[in-house]
Amino acid sequence: LKLQFLYLIGHGTAGQSMATASVHMQLFGEALRRARHVVVLTGAGVSAESGVPTFRGEGGLWRRYQALELATPEAFRSDPALVWQFYEYRRRLVSGCMPNAAHHAITQLQAALPEATGGRVTVVTQNVDGLHTAAGTQDVIEMHGSLWKVKPVGWHGFRLHPGKVWEERAVPIVPALTEAVCGKGVDAGAAIPLDALPRHPETDELLRPAVVWFGEGLDDHVVHEYSSALATCDLLVVVGTSGTVYPAAGFADAVQARGGAVAEFNLDLGGSGARRPLSFEGKAAELLPAAFDLRSA
Repeated sequence: LKLQFLYLIGHGTAGQSMATASVHMQLFGEALRRARHVVVLTGAGVSAESGVPTFRGEGGLWRRYQALELATPEAFRSDPALVWQFYEYRRRLVSGCMPNAAHHAITQLQAALPEATGGRVTVVTQNVDGLHTAAGTQDVIEMHGSLWKVKPVGWHGFRLHPGKVWEERAVPIVPALTEAVCGKGVDAGAAIPLDALPRHPETDELLRPAVVWFGEGLDDHVVHEYSSALATCDLLVVVGTSGTVYPAAGFADAVQARGGAVAEFNLDLGGSGARRPLSFEGKAAELLPAAFDLRSA
């Protein structure tokens, strides 16, 4: 499966006719049917179409803070109550979001491809909202952890682990982190004592969100999982991510170096469309249902 030199801009962009874009989508369908192992890599653009805020650029402030200022181990050590207020605010927002058509299309492809062609689908996400799992996708590799998981401060991993990393779906996660306390418009954070923050039910250790913060390494098991998937991947589908942050930024080159194909679906291709094959510009929720429909592939 060698399509590395077929460069396409889909969805009728860059002066192409809709007829041309349709042909390009057909070519993607043929590549999909030939692939034995499809890896789908998703980023913030997929979640944004479900209403999940990205907290980047203008409008990315929470209170007076840039979100990135709070997503560090140093911030948590300095003021765990403030960081927990921010993450409880995010959990509350995401709890009102539902998987969109792109999430469901990925789930349906994962279920349908083995029966249709004998191929298989692995989903790797940079998102922490859990919407792929909510849509029914199996065995999602969460590179950056999950808003819905917690772990003791001293535990190094981010994957589910008995007694160390587990899901906490309650909103609020503890009574002290109410909507009034965690709101974006609150002028100053409430003075929440440490013993009122999320704590381990058996050891009473302080808990933190099981998400990978800036300055932290990825979970070793997660690195092994996505590396193993890429080693046998012959079609990488990149959805809703600019592909500029490592290690995910290196996925496309790694697959192409092995002779595999790379497709991209993104709201704004920027410069990536000039270097990635099978590139389609538009909303993932609009593009993926047709692209992943094996009946027309």
